[in-house]
Amino acid sequence: MGAAGSKLEKALGDHFPEGERYFGLENFGNTCYCNSVLQALYFCVPFREKLLEYYEKNKNPADPEENLLTCLADLFTQISSAKKKTGVIAPKRFVQRVRKENELFRGYMHQDAHEFLNFLLNELVDILEKESSAAKDKSENSSSEKVANGPRNGLANGVLKEPLVTWVHKNFQGILTNETKCLRCETVTARDETFFDLSLDIEQNSSITSCLKNFSSTETLNAEDKFFCDKCCSLQEAQKRMKIKKPPHILVIHLKRFKYIENLGRYKKLSYRVVFPLELKLTNTMEDADSEYSLFAVVVHVGTGPNHGHYVSLVKSHNHWLFFDDENVDIIDESAVQTFFGSAQEYSSNSEHGYILFYERLTSDTS
Repeated sequence: MGAAGSKLEKALGDHFPEGERYFGLENFGNTCYCNSVLQALYFCVPFREKLLEYYEKNKNPADPEENLLTCLADLFTQISSAKKKTGVIAPKRFVQRVRKENELFRGYMHQDAHEFLNFLLNELVDILEKESSAAKDKSENSSSEKVANGPRNGLANGVLKEPLVTWVHKNFQGILTNETKCLRCETVTARDETFFDLSLDIEQNSSITSCLKNFSSTETLNAEDKFFCDKCCSLQEAQKRMKIKKPPHILVIHLKRFKYIENLGRYKKLSYRVVFPLELKLTNTMEDADSEYSLFAVVVHVGTGPNHGHYVSLVKSHNHWLFFDDENVDIIDESAVQTFFGSAQEYSSNSEHGYILFYERLTSDTS
C-alpha cells in the first residue's frame, strides 16, 4: 500500500493527526469479517488505550502464555508504535489464535462479523477474569501463610463474590430491564440483564430511533404466551417491555439484516434503508436525562446474501472519515456515510449496507 498510503498522507497533508496511524490489514482468504471489526475497535479510543496499557504491563510476564488478549494487545501496539504513519500490517498471529480458539472461524467460509465481535469481547472478558482470579488467589495464599490456620478471607462458604467489572465491561456493557406487568393484579416483575450490543429488528425506510422505539415497545402476552404470575400463582395475560436501564459508554448496535424466511427454508439479506444518524439521542432509558452519542465506526456488509459477500468499515478519527477495505485505506467525505444506509427499493444495485454501528457516549466517562 505504499502508493495508497502516501496518497492518504497527501490527502490529509498538515491535517494528519499527530501520533495517529492508519494501517490496512492483510486478508488471509476470508478474514474481512475480522479486519472490519478490528478497525472499528482500534478507533474505539478508550478501548485501544486500555489495550495498550495492558500490553505495557504484561509485555515481560513470568508466564508468557499467548492468548487472544495478548495477541490483540500486541497487534494494536504494532500499529500504534509503527514508525510509518500509514501502511499494511498482517494480523497473522491474531487470526491464527482466533482459529485455534474457535472452530467456527477455521474454514474459508464467509463468516458473520457480529458473531465474531461477540466472541471476541466475551473471550477478552474471560481472560481478564481468569487473570484477576489467579492474582487474587496468589495474594490470598501469601497472606494466609502469615496467619497460620486462620480464615483466609473471613467469608463463609457459599457467599457470592461480586462479579468482576473489567475494562471491557466499563466500555461496552449496558443494562436492560425486562418489565412484565400482570394484567390481573398489576404487579410488575423486573429482571435486569447485561448486554454488550443491542440487536435491532429493522423495517424498510426506517431509522435507528424508530428501531429503538420498537425494541422498547410494549408486547401483550396472551393465549399460549401467558405469563406465570407469582402473586396470582397462575398463568395470566401480561404486558412486557424492555427498557435500557443503564446505557453503555460505547453503544454497539447490530442491525438484524439476515432474516430466516420460512417458505424459502434459508436466510435472506434485508437491504432495507435504515438511517443511522451521526449524533444519536437515546430517549428510551430509565435515566433522567437523555444520553447523547456520536457515531465513530460502521461495519458494512457488502453483498446480496448471508453466505457470501465482503465486509468493510467506515471510521471517524480526529474529525476525518476513513474507509477501510482490508489492505486499502482511503479518506472519504462525511456525506458518503449516508450511502451505506441501505436501499429504499427491494432490488437495487447498491449492496453496501451498514450492519454494526459503534457510538460513543458524549456525556459520561468510563470510570
